[in-house]
Amino acid sequence: MTEDDYIEEDLQIDYNPNENEVMLSTHERVNPDLCGEVLVLERGYIETRLRTMPEMVADDIGLIHGGFIFGAADYAAMLAVNEKNVVLVASNCQFLSPVKFHDEVKFIARVRHKEGRKRNVNVVGHVLDIKVFEGEFKTVVTERHVLKLHLLDEDGENLKEGSSIV
Repeated sequence: MTEDDYIEEDLQIDYNPNENEVMLSTHERVNPDLCGEVLVLERGYIETRLRTMPEMVADDIGLIHGGFIFGAADYAAMLAVNEKNVVLVASNCQFLSPVKFHDEVKFIARVRHKEGRKRNVNVVGHVLDIKVFEGEFKTVVTERHVLKLHLLDEDGENLKEGSSIV
């Protein structure tokens, strides 16, 4: 065996390329064209990129409707939590600069606080060096899918399936 063979053998034993890999566990069917493509996925952290499309344009000058920016930020928040049954319950967002057709918005989302089933996620969006969006997203991880929950009101009575979870 040559020295190179020993080095290669050592690398195979010590190095597992999937060791730090995080698998996507939520929102698997979301269209990345509408909500952003995943660039980096780590535990409690994600980077996504939204490429603006003609379908997102709100006027003749090329302004992108804010709902698409919010949707992409919400998606990034869900992926940062990355739990199967994570849902958004509240947000506080600021649209800091307009986004126009052909812009690419890079979102970075970080889980800031974790308490029981609750997660607070900070999401920032940039077009090049310009911060265009910042938001704080409050999420809850439910035991079952939000549309399959059977919830009780304050008196212990069953609420309609899909009613309030908080």
